[in-house]
Amino acid sequence: MDWHKDLSVVPVSARVLFIVGACLGAESIPRPYQPAIENWAKLPQGRTWGSAAAISMDHHGNIWVFERCGGNTCAGRTEDPVLEFDSSGKLVRSFGSGMFVFPHSIFVDRDDNVWVADGDGKDGKGHVVVKFSSTGQVLMTLGKQGVAGKGHDTFNRPSGVVVAPSGDVFVSDGHGGDSNARIVKFSKDGKYITEWGRKGTGPGEFGGLHGLALDSKGRVFVSDRENNRIEIFDPNGKFIGQWPQFSKPSGIFIDENDTIYVADDTSSPKTRPEWPREIRVGSAKDGSVSAVVPDADAESVVADADGNVYAADVAAKMVKKFVRK
Repeated sequence: MDWHKDLSVVPVSARVLFIVGACLGAESIPRPYQPAIENWAKLPQGRTWGSAAAISMDHHGNIWVFERCGGNTCAGRTEDPVLEFDSSGKLVRSFGSGMFVFPHSIFVDRDDNVWVADGDGKDGKGHVVVKFSSTGQVLMTLGKQGVAGKGHDTFNRPSGVVVAPSGDVFVSDGHGGDSNARIVKFSKDGKYITEWGRKGTGPGEFGGLHGLALDSKGRVFVSDRENNRIEIFDPNGKFIGQWPQFSKPSGIFIDENDTIYVADDTSSPKTRPEWPREIRVGSAKDGSVSAVVPDADAESVVADADGNVYAADVAAKMVKKFVRK
């Protein structure tokens, strides 16, 4: 599908900005951020960063990272992949050693519980979503360890997790290839409620699932990365719309004011020269794009109350901070 031609489901304001941006180039969008503070999050001496796959923030302003144990997998490794940093970038605590295969997503809920998605399976581990307390106690596991499936209690490469204020849990189950392609909804106590989606390019279909986010209305924003769009649903899976103006989305973060931050770390100069690998900032209300964080090759993103952006960079193996001017 050609997203430049299929803008009927994009709000008018976002449609106009998208067309203008396509004509004038991404340089026309404001860039109100200072250069990246690289290696903002510091690991203890002797500990090496692996791929920083996912990032979230708790209600104290601390940053949580789900990291791949010094490499690009935690299989056979002993490092803790769940890391908490204070506002200065100092490591506060870590946990999760020996529990995961392929860290992929992290979300801290309103009670500061930490939810993570393990996006692969090996040796009886993986294909699960785990809920921790903020001190590392396992409170709940969704899915079956090491079992890939498409039932009510199994996943196949879950790629994202987000929790509503009500406690309902949404999991993006799949990561392209031969994995699943659905969103699964659970109650706060882990009971299966419903699911939606299948592989494809049409409305409500997915080419390659990735991040998830909820806005203030409870709408579910899904990174359909391989189809170069964000898809939007109501909490029960009714398709609302699709937005191409945020490029090839990997991670999505929406703050309490419905400001949306979208990370793109897979656009290619050969296949999509109009979209540099950046973070685009806009409105989850109308889809308009108001700012760009340049040189932010990030898979996951979060922002604080001042609009400063924290980016998990898989390729560079670090967490970057971008201060808003």
